Amino acid sequence: MAVAPGPKEAKEFHLRRVGKPEEFRAVEEVQREAWGLGAEVPVPGAVQRGFQDNGGLVLGAFVDIYLAGFTMSFLGWDGSSLYHYSHLTGIRPEYQNHHVGLRLKLFQREEVQRQGLNQIRWVFDPLQSRNAHVAIRRLGGVPDRYLVHYFGQLDSAANAGIETDRLRLVWDLAAPRTEERIAGKFPTPAEDAARWRRSTAILETKVGDSGIRLPAAVDEPTAAEVHLEVPFDLRLVREHEPAALRTWRHAGRDAFRAAFDAGYRIDDFAVVSEEHERRSFYFLRAGSPSARAGEGALPVDPGPSSPGSGTAPPGSPRPD
Repeated sequence: MAVAPGPKEAKEFHLRRVGKPEEFRAVEEVQREAWGLGAEVPVPGAVQRGFQDNGGLVLGAFVDIYLAGFTMSFLGWDGSSLYHYSHLTGIRPEYQNHHVGLRLKLFQREEVQRQGLNQIRWVFDPLQSRNAHVAIRRLGGVPDRYLVHYFGQLDSAANAGIETDRLRLVWDLAAPRTEERIAGKFPTPAEDAARWRRSTAILETKVGDSGIRLPAAVDEPTAAEVHLEVPFDLRLVREHEPAALRTWRHAGRDAFRAAFDAGYRIDDFAVVSEEHERRSFYFLRAGSPSARAGEGALPVDPGPSSPGSGTAPPGSPRPD
């Protein structure tokens, strides 16, 4: 087994396809470490090999021969379009602040384009601020569907106790928005703060007794621009306000549903610093009049079990 170098020693990550049997086993190991898998089984090396040799991709970020993280995708078909579906992206905990996930997604983009394809799709937990920041802000992806309790209940320490709602994201690899965001062209912190101030909240929050911000109310969207707040760090909610995980999920679900049903579109995600507090927001714009009437609104999938906001059993997410 390769010995893990310290993160500070990782001067360079080498990005390449995973190929050796021991490397596929290392991908299994990263899955266990990244999500704290319990009874849930990681994607086995034999399945990974099947992906890799039949149009899919299993890409690794290596420090020497040590696997720091990976991304895994396979060919998808929706009846009219061929694309890559990015199933998992996992980073070892000690490398999660080294932009490894972003580097892997950019490498994945290059490899998918080499196959002659121009779109990658994946799903992520809308309450995971870091995932939203990378997918929407840094890469230019566009969420197009809200999925309720998508995976059902999963068993992983990092994601237990919360229903598995997801946003589906479409990443058009050659779109001008994608090119701009990859090049680092996005609003400044001052512009983000200005947009936050002029837009209307559809999920209002307050600071609880533990110092963690919690949902207070969900409002119907009516303004041209609205914002929807999610936890800056869901891990802190889990640690200090575990009972609020369900509250956050249901409030977020209600807010996203209200916005999507009214024809709003997510067009950005930003972290805004306000009075020494960092807060995370989705920014949404109203669609056309027909979309606001329901035609063309972003779909809301009720999920496999169609849980109600107060009766669904808790699940745990399996993020990309």
